[in-house]
Amino acid sequence: MKTHPKSSLLYSVSGAVAAFSILASPLAFSQSGNDGVANSGVIELEGLEVSGGIRYSLMQAREIKRDASGIQDSIVAEDIAKFPDLNLAESLQRLPGVAINREAGEGRRVSLRGLGPDFTRVQLNGMEVLGNVDSPMDSRGQRTRDRAFDFNIFASELFNRLDVYKSFSAAQDEGGLAGTVGLYTAKPFDYGEGTTASISAQAGTNSATGDLQPRFAAQVSHDWGDFGALFSVAYSSRDTQEQGYNTYRWRLRSASGSDISNLPQADQDAVNSGNLRFARGNRLSVWESHQDRLGITSAFQWKASDRLTLTLDLLLGQFDGEREEIHLASRGSSSTILGGGTTVDGVVYPNSVLNEIRYNSDNEVIYADVSGANFASETRRQTAENEFTQGVLSADFQASERVSVKALIGTESSTYDMPISDKFYLEAFGDVVTDYTAGGDYGRNTFGWDTADASNWRAHEIDMYASHQESSIDNLKIDATIELTSKTALRVGTSFRGFTNSGHENRVNNFLRSDFQSGAVDDNPAGYTRVFSEHDDQSWTIVDWDAAFRQLGVTRDAGPDSRIFEVDEDTWTSHVQYEWNQFIGETPFNGSIGLRHFETEITSSGVANVGPVTVRETYDDILPTLNMSFGIRPDVTLRFAASENINRPSLGALAINGNITEEDGVYEVGTGNPALDPYESTNFDVSLERYFGDIGFVAFGYFYKDISGFIGNETLTNVPYSVTGLPLNLLPGLTADTIVSEYSRPVNFQETDLSGFEFTFQTDLEFLPVDGFGVVANFTYVDSEIDYATPAQQAAGQSIILPLSGLSDTVVNTTLYYETEKWGARISANNRSDYVSDGPTGTDEDSRGFESTTYVDFSAFYQINENLKWTLDAINLTDEKEVQYSDSSRRLYNTTRSGTTVFSGINYKF
Repeated sequence: MKTHPKSSLLYSVSGAVAAFSILASPLAFSQSGNDGVANSGVIELEGLEVSGGIRYSLMQAREIKRDASGIQDSIVAEDIAKFPDLNLAESLQRLPGVAINREAGEGRRVSLRGLGPDFTRVQLNGMEVLGNVDSPMDSRGQRTRDRAFDFNIFASELFNRLDVYKSFSAAQDEGGLAGTVGLYTAKPFDYGEGTTASISAQAGTNSATGDLQPRFAAQVSHDWGDFGALFSVAYSSRDTQEQGYNTYRWRLRSASGSDISNLPQADQDAVNSGNLRFARGNRLSVWESHQDRLGITSAFQWKASDRLTLTLDLLLGQFDGEREEIHLASRGSSSTILGGGTTVDGVVYPNSVLNEIRYNSDNEVIYADVSGANFASETRRQTAENEFTQGVLSADFQASERVSVKALIGTESSTYDMPISDKFYLEAFGDVVTDYTAGGDYGRNTFGWDTADASNWRAHEIDMYASHQESSIDNLKIDATIELTSKTALRVGTSFRGFTNSGHENRVNNFLRSDFQSGAVDDNPAGYTRVFSEHDDQSWTIVDWDAAFRQLGVTRDAGPDSRIFEVDEDTWTSHVQYEWNQFIGETPFNGSIGLRHFETEITSSGVANVGPVTVRETYDDILPTLNMSFGIRPDVTLRFAASENINRPSLGALAINGNITEEDGVYEVGTGNPALDPYESTNFDVSLERYFGDIGFVAFGYFYKDISGFIGNETLTNVPYSVTGLPLNLLPGLTADTIVSEYSRPVNFQETDLSGFEFTFQTDLEFLPVDGFGVVANFTYVDSEIDYATPAQQAAGQSIILPLSGLSDTVVNTTLYYETEKWGARISANNRSDYVSDGPTGTDEDSRGFESTTYVDFSAFYQINENLKWTLDAINLTDEKEVQYSDSSRRLYNTTRSGTTVFSGINYKF
């Protein structure tokens, strides 16, 4: 690992320290009434007239941050089974440095400090976890195998606290290069002796679906003194709809046989030059789903003695969806369709005719009037089933006056099944005008024929697909703290983590296609179609699946298991950490310094096209860490952190399954690479925090990361087979010296640095004539770029310099709240600037990404009596658009809206 940052870091830190000194001066704010010492380890909230609510949550979170040993931010439940937002990701986005992406308007994944979801490690009740759902959209990485956690698998009511750890210490698990998110479910000892219970019920609807969306949660806890038990359940059901316009694959093409004689000569010459860029296709699209989410937790705590406490946490999460994806695809402006006619049942469909085109200064065809264009109606159905289970047994043991021990043993399983993902294509020919000249993020299609008349369509093909993925983690940790003096301690520990990710897929493409075209099977869809009218712009004919299979006499069979893979990752760790809580003169000086050693063994097994393959690899390292905090004044804390950390490669890159082919003595090999090294980073963090009033604080943080090990695809030519590391028995005649003409695999080859700052401000607005108002705001700026060119391209002097995938250079959050004992409300806005989502995906685009978004949410409550509360939640008040672009030139790709969701209900606390 690298141990020396770039020299420019010294100047950056110097500038940051200068800014800190100004912020910390007595002129920055008037002296606060809070004269507590930072990092006291005690959350003092006594005497404050608050029990639950917005301010209570902010107070608790502030004290957790203030007393933390490193750099972190937290969110605390406002009340029993009442988190600040209905979704965990949406709560996390309120914190500095956090950005999220959304699925059907609901938060799904988290990016931290400019690094994508794959770089954020998630722990649940102290144990690392991985829970995956999926996206209905291919453009959002529908079935991507990665290490990212999907937060929409759980209802927020199951949790009472979230922590985001941004600095790293030796006692923490390695592997989250961006940071770690800690999720905590409620415990019976949290509420004191006796019985505590809460039940909430809400009903909601969405402006796009108009359905009734029930949401229910309940929690009951009892503490008998030495033993406690807690049970909670949360259930929700909803329909979702995203609809919009989709343009894909702008490509340089010539006419390729299309009739362009109606065009002016200048336009004919431009088409024939091959320098015009045509969209491969565009679609009117609707994604609809019905989702059911269930979460159940239980927790048992036993104080076996004054020295030993045992806690057992159990959790079940289920997230199921029935989905329909509908497209009317117009390909009249695509030369791949323009260039060739087709013959169906003896009927010749001639080449299409271009009547008029217009193109902009970038040679993009933004207007096309086409006769005889080809159209597709795509009806897609999907069933997705996701289940997460976890059990964690932890122990706190005071072994002696100076020695305490914490131990944890846990297991987690996450399954993602898509037993059905089928597409039925209908085909038609007709006239269309495709018009992008109005600009913006939406094209317009004007059809010269009736798209809703089934007699204009014919059956084209059926594709059937299924997949199954499963992840499991087994974890054992032991950590001992030895008090050396009243001011110092030594922590030592060890852990084991066994991780397995496995799966397969089933696929049958082009089913009945040749039979439809030859006439062996009647391609007249009459009897199994219906008119789809859910899109705002157009109605068209789609397929009724059940009726189609009955009429065609088809029994669904997606074929045998294929692309079988399994990645096993066993990691052993040990750590030692020296901790102190002392004074330099009269200045409190707390911190820790430590080393963490890890060794990881990877076994990657897969079935390539020629048979099973198994490869084993091992890597290890030692990670140094340093965390310090200085109580400059009773109300001001300065923190500094330095560390090295890693991030393990994506699961798809490690999977060995691939292809080995031989034709006429020419061998080609393409596989994953279990020998990939982890990403490595050297990290520096500085934070200055000032606390004032009951809930107020202001914080400024600077961070820097020097990161290596980014992964790209490498293709080697004319190398001996021994270079692949694969066994010789995969094909007859293979030897170590057999020449492989092309060998492709992912490799570590790229590095970059990342830097940025965070600013956070939180306070009651006491200067207003009316008490109860307050504001929470933060701003994050991140800067980093990387060369997406392949190793071969870089060797040839080519480069594709773009921001890191998932990096928004600015994220802004603002919440304005008003709260009294009787009622309260808040409105929150989150702005995430544009970001790259994917690097080069082919010769026609060097990247893909998302434009900037601003989401506005609202919530309110009215306390009817001591126990009963009315609640109102509104999500995505402005029906924000999600706009995806293609290529760094920002060509139109995908634009959707998902509607505004509103919930109203009651909460009763016993």
